[in-house]
Amino acid sequence: MTEILQRYGPDLLTGFGYTILSWALGTLLGLVLGFMIEIARRFGPGFLRYPIRAYVEFIRGTPFLVQLFVLYYGGPLIGLRLDALPAGILGLTIYGSAYFTEILRAGFDAVPVGQVEAARAIGFRNTTIITRIMVPVMMVSALPALVNFAIILTKETVILSMITVPEIMFQTQTMMSETFAFVAPILILALFFWGFVELISRFGRRLERRFTHYLLDRS
Repeated sequence: MTEILQRYGPDLLTGFGYTILSWALGTLLGLVLGFMIEIARRFGPGFLRYPIRAYVEFIRGTPFLVQLFVLYYGGPLIGLRLDALPAGILGLTIYGSAYFTEILRAGFDAVPVGQVEAARAIGFRNTTIITRIMVPVMMVSALPALVNFAIILTKETVILSMITVPEIMFQTQTMMSETFAFVAPILILALFFWGFVELISRFGRRLERRFTHYLLDRS
């Protein structure tokens, strides 16, 4: 195992970097897109609700691998030519946005109606209501689900190896095919994701405490 690590260590570190980069950008952009979609559905014109619902149901109803293949291999048919890494990040963004939209919808629904009505009664604009009232309350209830899905996305990054993104799964498969050693590469892969998920979980719990304290300080 020591010899394998010495030989493939740099490649594994590169794979770690690509995995973290893909996950971080895909999760962040997916959350931003999901938030914008939910705001458009909740406060935008009524005719937007049906296209948004169709988008969310289609993304949630089809496998991520199929979406990724359509984006990477089918994109050139409509003039969208992306390298593997940008295609992977865009795929994670689109895939994650549909789920984040539904998580945020449930979070916004948990905001007490009385607080929103009181804010409107004293003349608050929608932007102020959203940023000062709805978002802080929504985040307390939605944050555990948001963190949980962010963890799920860490494991979806392994699918990016199917379009040759050189992330950790791609590097692990290369190592196994060249050395015919399976236990060590799989163990390394498992330990990486276990540690990665643990860090995200701890960060999520810290955020939950901060938002809870923020609301208690305001009350």
